[in-house]
Amino acid sequence: MDIFNVFTAFGLSASAGLNAYIPLLTVSLLAKFTDLIKLQEPWDVMTSWWVIGVLSVLTIVEILADMFPGVNHVNDVVQSFIRPAAGAIVFAATSSQVGDVNPVLGLIAGLLVSGGVHAIKAVAVRPAINVATGGLGNIPASIGEQATSTVVSVLSVIIPAVIFTILVIVLTIIFLWLPNRKKKKDRETE
Repeated sequence: MDIFNVFTAFGLSASAGLNAYIPLLTVSLLAKFTDLIKLQEPWDVMTSWWVIGVLSVLTIVEILADMFPGVNHVNDVVQSFIRPAAGAIVFAATSSQVGDVNPVLGLIAGLLVSGGVHAIKAVAVRPAINVATGGLGNIPASIGEQATSTVVSVLSVIIPAVIFTILVIVLTIIFLWLPNRKKKKDRETE
């Protein structure tokens, strides 16, 4: 299932480009309460209650700051450093499950992915929405971005697991069906 973890890492780091803390909180909670993510050292610190608490507070603060046009702009400037760093952390933490992936490579990949998504959002998309709607589109855009970040974070973890499960079921059916098909065919030719 290692190859799927790479897709998880890319999805989570892209999600961090929209909201720095939602994918970090998602990974922390899923690693704490499920077997979908297993964080290796030093990333396993993300499952501690104090990290989960801090990420919860930061998630709420970022969601609220993103709702107001002027504050949103200041938030995007500040987040220009935080979102790429969050993407780097979440990519490195989840890609460490792949095996011999160099942690520096994971950090760089996460930084580039989340930084790219953040740049598009902060420089092109959100200003265009604010100008086109006179600021009235800010709240719906913010809600959409937060929802997208949440859905992408969760699906980035769940879809690879679902795909893996489906592949196992399909391969099991094929391996059980093929021998029976051959036996049936042999009986028909007798």
